Amino acid sequence: MNITNIFNIDETVGIPKYRQIINSVCLAIEQGILTKGDKIASINQICGEFSLSRDTVMLAFNELRARGVVISVPGKGYYIERTDLNFDKQVFLLFDELNVFKEDLYNSFLEHLDKRTAVDIYFHHFNYHVYKELIESAAGKYCAYIIMPATFNNSIDFVKQLPPDKVYILDRLKTDLADYPVIYQDFEQDVYDGMIAGKELFCKYQKLIMVFPGGKEPEERVAGFKRFCAEYRLEAEIIRSVDKRNLQKGEAYIVVSDRDLVRIVKSAASMNLQLGKDVGLVSFNDTMLMEVVAGGITTISTDFVQMGKALAEMVTNHEKVKVRNPSKLIVRKSL
Repeated sequence: MNITNIFNIDETVGIPKYRQIINSVCLAIEQGILTKGDKIASINQICGEFSLSRDTVMLAFNELRARGVVISVPGKGYYIERTDLNFDKQVFLLFDELNVFKEDLYNSFLEHLDKRTAVDIYFHHFNYHVYKELIESAAGKYCAYIIMPATFNNSIDFVKQLPPDKVYILDRLKTDLADYPVIYQDFEQDVYDGMIAGKELFCKYQKLIMVFPGGKEPEERVAGFKRFCAEYRLEAEIIRSVDKRNLQKGEAYIVVSDRDLVRIVKSAASMNLQLGKDVGLVSFNDTMLMEVVAGGITTISTDFVQMGKALAEMVTNHEKVKVRNPSKLIVRKSL
């Protein structure tokens, strides 16, 4: 089967490429080109033919699988499972960006959502104009609108153009969006609670340093860090980056950026400083990678799988509530 007969990816149209992949498969099913049991092109084949990233293709395949349109057979590939493509509902989902833990959230949301519900996912990449335009252009087209406002404030003027009973806010509490249901992280309390849970480990170091680059990151994390250090009278410092900084024995670092995490791991190794003994290291947003890097990186992390599940239940049941998503300290070798 010729891959170009199935997939039509057009760089000039304004439709996200992952959505074009989904549309191509659905159109091929409607036209009878693909039928139940047919094997479709592999992720690598699609990436190579159309110069797409693996994340883009995986995003499309994950949604097709969540809808029940395709199934994945380990070691063999993807096969058509369902040819009935009628969906009862369509959901607008606006993320800030795609990364490993957001993918966990997204996959969990799809897994727990009704299989007759389709999801259109978009990304604003912390660009306010893109954020505004995506929301305004979606008005009136969906049965539910899920919005991750990230660092943006004062977005009520265009969010209020959406049906008020169909809007759900994700990840952050925003004063101007306080009237809408939300699943959120309490960034200040999560940091404080995580450090309290590991206070004996944190208190064995002479100095605690939070590496906080600012920008898109929640400032509340700094407040939680300062509160813990003040309460236990620990020497504390806030820095923007560890670039060109010399690690000192007895320091523990809390980092936001994976780039800073790697720099600390490499610097500690070059100075023969042992993580978890000579130098402490904690990161945010747990992923499988944190389990294996440098023998295991301690994290303070919200539960993204639970967040996706709770979001699906909220949308399905039309719940109008405010839910704080659970977070915890996951202790590994680095602390």
